[in-house]
Amino acid sequence: MLRFGILSTAKIGRELVVPAIQDAENCVVTAIASRDLARAREMADRFSVPHAFGSYEEMLASDKIDAVYIPLPTSQHVEWTIKAADAGKHVLCEKPIALKADEIDRLIAARDRNKVLITEAYMVTYTPVWRKVRSLISDGAIGSLLHVQGAFTYFNRDPGNMRNIPELGGGALPDIGVYPTISTRFSTGKEPLRVQAVTRRDPQFGTDIYSSVKADFGDFELTFYIATQMANRQVMVFHGTDGFIEVKSPFNADRWGAEEIELANRSHNESTVFRFPDSRQYKREAEAFARAAQGETEEIVTLESSKLSQKFIDAIYRASEKDGWETV
Repeated sequence: MLRFGILSTAKIGRELVVPAIQDAENCVVTAIASRDLARAREMADRFSVPHAFGSYEEMLASDKIDAVYIPLPTSQHVEWTIKAADAGKHVLCEKPIALKADEIDRLIAARDRNKVLITEAYMVTYTPVWRKVRSLISDGAIGSLLHVQGAFTYFNRDPGNMRNIPELGGGALPDIGVYPTISTRFSTGKEPLRVQAVTRRDPQFGTDIYSSVKADFGDFELTFYIATQMANRQVMVFHGTDGFIEVKSPFNADRWGAEEIELANRSHNESTVFRFPDSRQYKREAEAFARAAQGETEEIVTLESSKLSQKFIDAIYRASEKDGWETV
């Protein structure tokens, strides 16, 4: 069993990732760390975790863990990923793992010098939903892919939420812009060449709250919009010469709605619906990470792929400041 330590008592860890690790077949949470020992102990007791630490450094120095999961604010991801790697721990870090593509070079160096696994927690890449989308496209089920369309929106104006605090790495693009981009790259195996974008910022918070993006992938285009102050919506559609694939609950697969893919033919008079009633994407992510950390062959999100994802986001920010195309 790969022994995880959780670096902070953040909500995503409490509600989604820690229960998933505890449910996994090949890993377990053995420690919780917080800058407040009482909070660490409270969360540890909740999940029957044996060890609680009152500092992150103390847990990283412990021999009670083999790996860490990092759900800290985005602005702290690079710092603590490097510290964990230098302590000899494998790292599963929440997305985005960095706020600039060149920051990931430091993570690659830390991974290589310490010979540990570092991966960004893109849970969608471990789900049967997205692996089915990828196989349908590669098998030619929709002919030649010409256009991908996506949307991911929610409403959050809480001034205390890290997503609305620039200093903590807040903003719509770091939080949810990464999902249409990673899912398109994952499903097609292609990289964007250039982008156009419009981005709006909240006058109070200063964070980006809306982006409309057009990306040229050479053989096809991706268009998507994201927002943190619009009614909730999630959708991804892959449209080809012979049909289309619509992913009904693309990102929050087990919480948003039906986990379904519709494959429609060219005339839209025939369709096949693929249902995935129990994807448990965070559990699959933890199990895949544990297998890779223990030396088994496993498809994970590499830091090299993470750098390409972040280059895409960086280019969207640059494109938002100009008319016309921006090279990725």
